[in-house]
Amino acid sequence: MSESCDVLVIGGGPAGSSIAALLAEKNWRVVLAEKDRHPRFHIGESLLPLSLPYLERLGVLNEVEKIGLRKYAAEFDSIYHGKCSDFQFGEALDKTHPYAFEVKRAEFDHILLKNAAAKGADVREGCRVTSVEFHEGRVDKVRATGENGPEHVWQPRFLVDASGRDTFLADRLGTKERNKKHSSAAVFGHFEGAERRSGRDEGNISIYWFDHGWFWMIPLKGDLMSVGAVCWPYYLKGRQTPVEQFLFDTIALCPPVQARLKNARLVSPVTATGNYSYASKRMRGKNYLLIGDAFAFIDPVFSSGVHLALYGAMSGAETVDGILREPKTAEKRLKQYEKSVRRGLKTFSWFIYRITTPAMRDLIIHPHNRFRIKEGVISLLAGDLFRNTPIAPKLLMFKVIYYLKSLFDPINNYAAHKRRRQNIAS
Repeated sequence: MSESCDVLVIGGGPAGSSIAALLAEKNWRVVLAEKDRHPRFHIGESLLPLSLPYLERLGVLNEVEKIGLRKYAAEFDSIYHGKCSDFQFGEALDKTHPYAFEVKRAEFDHILLKNAAAKGADVREGCRVTSVEFHEGRVDKVRATGENGPEHVWQPRFLVDASGRDTFLADRLGTKERNKKHSSAAVFGHFEGAERRSGRDEGNISIYWFDHGWFWMIPLKGDLMSVGAVCWPYYLKGRQTPVEQFLFDTIALCPPVQARLKNARLVSPVTATGNYSYASKRMRGKNYLLIGDAFAFIDPVFSSGVHLALYGAMSGAETVDGILREPKTAEKRLKQYEKSVRRGLKTFSWFIYRITTPAMRDLIIHPHNRFRIKEGVISLLAGDLFRNTPIAPKLLMFKVIYYLKSLFDPINNYAAHKRRRQNIAS
């Protein structure tokens, strides 16, 4: 026997839990199927300032503040320049969002999942979606299995794929493909006893460049530090030691990171992951939508993953609600949704694709605010891409300066461009 529902959401991460909560709040019958049981470990602990209004809209901001550590800036450190530069969120074009939070994702995601249930969504943990059936281009039936083996069959009016890096629909539709403009892999773990910044700067995220990519250091509440290296895939493929030793060997290649971990000890398993950058050729269908990482993931350097997931949930909830109320408007609403999401991804992507180039490193380490360019870049780092903030002209001016700077140092920048193309192909 199949069950009917208005909306079936696959995945209980930030995207899935948020859209389930918002749609249940609008009195739709929402089922959320999550394969794991919360709390469960996840990477991606750094939030952006413009995510906080979304959390407030969901009604969970106070809970997130209790588990989070405030971050007021993003710090970039360059071994090539021997100095670092910080970007204070309070200096953005809109100065009303001066901080965000660093969070343990197990706690953060659990708050969002409980909120979805509290708002009326039927949350099924330990329920793995296994197949989807289409009829005339529409999702007809979705099958799942529980932890003890029983099969569930749903006939939803609308399906939201928020399955994250599992990319449930993209895999089954054959639309997932490697990002042709970017490629990266990562190795990461959690440490206790790492050196932290003092006072107000304690929660700031630190980014360090090194020869094979870049490091993140994200301080969490208590004495925990998330440390990871995002590398070109060739580097991770060349690993010949156990993954834990490989992380320590990689840390040794970046003296500033190594110095901050001198008295630290590893307190978690070390994880390595490849195929970090991908996208689906399709984001939507007649009665389905892919949101968050289920559609695309670029690179975590600007901490954009959770922010795009929350925006996708907010915008997606309005889209799905409108479609359920007025089915004839489906194509128009889905098209508008896709356009806004792709615009945000495109803006982040231009910077991410160039983050390791000599010209970009120079501009970040030696920022200036002529024409309010630095304020525009800080607004980008804060996630201010989906409002009417006048960010576009500032970022356009930054791009012009970037290309001019590349022309004045053609040898190094061409060599970096060539290496990048080779690394993507590797």
